[in-house]
Amino acid sequence: MVWEPEVEELRRRKELAEGLGGEERVARHKALGKLTVRERIHALVDEGSFREVGSTAGFAVYGDDGDLVEFVPANFVFGRAEIDGRPVVVAGDDFTVRGGSSDAAIWRKAVYAEQLARELKLPIVRLVDGSSGGGSVKSYHDIGRTYVPPLPGWADQTAMLSEIPVVAAGLGSVAGLGAARVAASHFSLMVEGTSQIFTAGPPVVAYATHEDVDKEQLGGVEIHGVNGTVDNVARSEEEAFWQIRAFLSFLPRHVGQRAPRRTSRDDPARREERLLSVIPRSRRAAYDPFDLIQMVVDTESLFVIGSGWGQSVITALARLDGYPVGVLASDPNQLGGTLTADGSDKMRRFVDLCDTFHLPLVNLVDQPGFAVGVQAEVEATIRRGVTAIAALYQLTVPVFTVILRRAFGVAGAALVDRGEPDVRVAWPSGDWGSLPLEGGVEAAYRRALADSDDPDALREELLAGFEAIRSPFRTADAFDIEEIIDPRDTRPILCEWVNLVWDTIEPGPRTRGYRP
Repeated sequence: MVWEPEVEELRRRKELAEGLGGEERVARHKALGKLTVRERIHALVDEGSFREVGSTAGFAVYGDDGDLVEFVPANFVFGRAEIDGRPVVVAGDDFTVRGGSSDAAIWRKAVYAEQLARELKLPIVRLVDGSSGGGSVKSYHDIGRTYVPPLPGWADQTAMLSEIPVVAAGLGSVAGLGAARVAASHFSLMVEGTSQIFTAGPPVVAYATHEDVDKEQLGGVEIHGVNGTVDNVARSEEEAFWQIRAFLSFLPRHVGQRAPRRTSRDDPARREERLLSVIPRSRRAAYDPFDLIQMVVDTESLFVIGSGWGQSVITALARLDGYPVGVLASDPNQLGGTLTADGSDKMRRFVDLCDTFHLPLVNLVDQPGFAVGVQAEVEATIRRGVTAIAALYQLTVPVFTVILRRAFGVAGAALVDRGEPDVRVAWPSGDWGSLPLEGGVEAAYRRALADSDDPDALREELLAGFEAIRSPFRTADAFDIEEIIDPRDTRPILCEWVNLVWDTIEPGPRTRGYRP
């Protein structure tokens, strides 16, 4: 019993820390429809698994007798926990203490959390709600000077992107370094109505640009949910936590491991009859690519990433016979499926994710080529597209390409020709070349069409002459496509492939780091 007074003091300090910013501030915070940082952590992780680190760190005032008179906890809470039985580091900002600003955070806690995750090789989840390191000018008075702005721990945050899974959720008004911490992740998300992200908040913007905007107008989901600043948008914090758990379930604990396989109840030999008719005979008609993908991958395993931006490109995680894989496809309902500038950015980032964490890639190709026109040129489509192509050619994980329909131009070529041998098949609906025939005829026979008395009739005549030539079977005759398959065999072939290649994947860091 010698140390009972100190143990009692420890209990008292923990109680003060668990009170966060006090009842009044907590009530205001919850009135906005937001959970507190501790509620968020407990809602995310497995029950009873959270082991806090730095639980009594804060700002203490002592009396002349040395006793504690006042205590304000640091507004950053972190520790070790488990998600679905797998260990993680989870860290969150407490907006009830000085709005989550750095002058109440004790920055060493945040740096230590990142370093601990690296040391233990554990995924880290950041629940960001505040500036998370950006300073207030009021701190200048406290220290009596200004300072050269630092980025504490940023070297660790950059390095860890190539080592461990990093997930970040912007769960409130997130500014400055907090916004950067959300973006510097493998998977990020916001919540409708309660999340905003901006480089600087409305007061700074009003001074700098004379724009009078509120937080939602400046950085709500209507902006960042569609521009790629975050990957996904959730309708509630609870849904955000579900998405985080789902994302992590596809990834290994660190790059030195393969991702975990799950027991699948879905027959790997399943053949979907609807695959035979999912691609329309009319080349101008679209179809539902998500429906197609779900007929191929394990039932209820599809997890789409980035559906709000770069929408002509589909990026998703899924499972084949229980093995986690990346899925890359085009959406013909969005700009015809052309590869746009932001679609290129999305593709590059996803390809980096798969390569970093050793996920085999299923590449479903229906690519008419790069987007064209003045706006496409303004957006530097070719420059950003070439960056995506470089990422494709730098891939080290196994790739299985299925040419569903179109493969044209540089963009189409990059998706179907990554070197020899390239494991790929085509459906009978395959249609390929340097240019789509319809547009190519316009270019190749421009003068003849211009001089013709009936250009429409001539155009139809020319296209009819090419119709037999464009048959994929003629391409297969020359072994320019290795195999044409019955679309219904796609799932069995892919499941067989992933079982063959899984043990050939060599875990470990890649020579090229992950690019956020």
